[in-house]
Amino acid sequence: MAFGDLTGKVALVTGGSRGIGRATAELLKAQGAEVIIHGSSEETVKKAMEEMGVRGVAANLLEEGCVEKIAAEAGHVDILVNNAGITRDALFVRQGQQQWDDVLLVNVSRVVELTRALLPGMTGKNHGRIINMTSVVAHMGNIGQTNYIAAKSALTGFTKALSKEVARKGVTVNAVAPGFINTDMTASIPDNLKEAFVKQIPAQRFGSAADVAAVVAFLASSEAGYVTGSTIHVNGGMYV
Repeated sequence: MAFGDLTGKVALVTGGSRGIGRATAELLKAQGAEVIIHGSSEETVKKAMEEMGVRGVAANLLEEGCVEKIAAEAGHVDILVNNAGITRDALFVRQGQQQWDDVLLVNVSRVVELTRALLPGMTGKNHGRIINMTSVVAHMGNIGQTNYIAAKSALTGFTKALSKEVARKGVTVNAVAPGFINTDMTASIPDNLKEAFVKQIPAQRFGSAADVAAVVAFLASSEAGYVTGSTIHVNGGMYV
């Protein structure tokens, strides 16, 4: 068996139709997994399914019934990558309650709900991999992102606590914390700000979605069976 072989495993990647999620889904598929992607847009998911040759489900995580829809389409999964997330950035004093509630709902509550729905299938087979996408800012802070950072910090704590509960059942729970990665989300950052950020990164560049996907794929593998409760940073040395 080749290193990282995922043949026979089923993987669900939320937010898997673009960016880090798509790169992750593509790599898991290349390693032999049957992949299901989730996205919020029916059109985007359908297009990605056709291009990638994977199954997919569209569900807006802000809407009721979204988790039930995703779980029903996925069925049993061996690998759950909780990658989907949103931002509603603003200085705290200017944040409306809805901005706070939406970010916590999508980035924390939906992750918890989907994990709760799919975890019994993993513990029942004494094998599973849960990988939660957090962020470097959850560890170093950032202006204008109190809601996002509160959510990602909660997800980090959730990862640690759950890992202790399910380790004896052969299920690992880990987090991946990307730094500045070239995605649609960072494409809107003005060039002068990007240059300032790069100066803070020892690697002197933004990362790629593939950089993050490689770490997720390792955590999803049988070789990572003794790695649990950890947060792996992918940030070019920006935060160590």
